[in-house]
Amino acid sequence: MQSRSSTSADAQTTHINCTFCQIDSIANYILEETAHFLIVADHAPLVEGHLLIIPRQHYACYGAVPAELDDELFTIKQEVRLFFAQYYALPVHWEHGIFRQTVFHAHLHCFPFGEMGYTPQRQHHKVYSQTDIRAWYNKNGHYFYMEDSTQALLFAPDMDDYIYIIKDVLGAGVAARNKYATPLRSPQQRQSEGKPLIASLAANWQAFRDQQTRAH
Repeated sequence: MQSRSSTSADAQTTHINCTFCQIDSIANYILEETAHFLIVADHAPLVEGHLLIIPRQHYACYGAVPAELDDELFTIKQEVRLFFAQYYALPVHWEHGIFRQTVFHAHLHCFPFGEMGYTPQRQHHKVYSQTDIRAWYNKNGHYFYMEDSTQALLFAPDMDDYIYIIKDVLGAGVAARNKYATPLRSPQQRQSEGKPLIASLAANWQAFRDQQTRAH
């Protein structure tokens, strides 16, 4: 594994070859922008409600995102939790942490899977704050990460553990919320089938934000 002595080496303002750095390429999927983050509908959703929290600045993963952004990230996650609770089910957060990434820019998946009821059966590390993720990344490098409303777990990058979580844990969340029994459909198939899901998500998000605005 590759160790990290400092997060600064992983931070760039933008990266010319990064899809998430080229805002125009994802503009149609952006639900909301904050000072340092984008909330974005996944272009190939596994289920309706599947969205991403993406830092504007280019970081390799959330283990490289600096501590000064933690409060803003926490606020966004709370907003997503309220939104999901109103329209879908409580969120499960998932991050590849570079391991098996397809876009090499930090992004946190948010799935409306509700309570996972997951009893850890694989080697894992409990996470209590973003500081724990940074500490792991600085010392050990790659990881993958899963969080629901009851626990947050970080895993070393082992393929057997990764496949188990993808198929047996997250896959169960997908199967429970649509007609597909597995999340392993191709991205092309999910993108084609996902257009009405994205439209519904965007409409619900706008309604949610309108309610928030009226409440304040």
